[in-house]
Amino acid sequence: MTSFAARIDDALPQTQCTRCGYPDCAGYAQAIAGGEADIHQCPPGGAEGIARLARITGRPAKPLGSEFGVEGPRALAVIDEHWCIGCTLCLDACPTDAIVGINKRMHTVIDAHCTGCELCIPVCPVDCISLEVATPGRSGWQAWSAEQAQAARARYGIHKARLGAAGATASAPSQSGNADAKASPAAADDAAARKRAVIEAALAKARARLPASGDKN
Repeated sequence: MTSFAARIDDALPQTQCTRCGYPDCAGYAQAIAGGEADIHQCPPGGAEGIARLARITGRPAKPLGSEFGVEGPRALAVIDEHWCIGCTLCLDACPTDAIVGINKRMHTVIDAHCTGCELCIPVCPVDCISLEVATPGRSGWQAWSAEQAQAARARYGIHKARLGAAGATASAPSQSGNADAKASPAAADDAAARKRAVIEAALAKARARLPASGDKN
C-alpha cells in the first residue's frame, strides 16, 4: 500500500463492512488513491468521514451515496440463544472474530469487538442474529473512535491470517499425493454436501426443541 493509500486507510473506520463496494477498508483506500473510487462510499464513516477523506485527497466533499447505505447509529449484533444451531457460518463471516462458539453449540458476540458490519446476518440459516443500536443519537465518527478503528483493523488482520492458514491447510496435498494436485470439483461438492448435512441436522434438532406451535416468540 502506498503512503497516500495508507493515509486514506487511516481515515476509514475499519468496520470492514464492504458496503463501499470493496472487500475491506484497505481495498477501498487503494481504490480511492488510484482514482477508481469516490470518497462518499462509506456509511460507517458518515459525513465526517467524507470530510476527512476530502481533506486528504483534495477532492470536494459530497453527500453519502444512497446506493451505499445511510449513515446511522452503530449497531451491535446479538444472537438469539434459543434459535442458534451452532452451524459456525457466522464465525468466518465476522471480519473481527467478534463471534465465538463451536460446532453445534450456541454462539455469542463479544460486544467490544463487534463493528456492526452486519456481515453475519445474511449467512445465518435460521435468522437468529439481530442488530441493536449501540450508540443512540450518535453516528459516523461520533459513534466510533480512532482507538476502536485501530483495534478493529488489528483484529481483521488476525482474522485474515486465520482464514489464510485454514485455507492453506485444507488445500495442502497429502504425503502420498502429488504436490501440484488440486481439489476436484467432486471433492468440493462433497464438502458442500457435508456442510448442508450438518446444518440440516442442527435445524432438525432445533425444531425438535421447539413447542408444537413453532412459535419463535
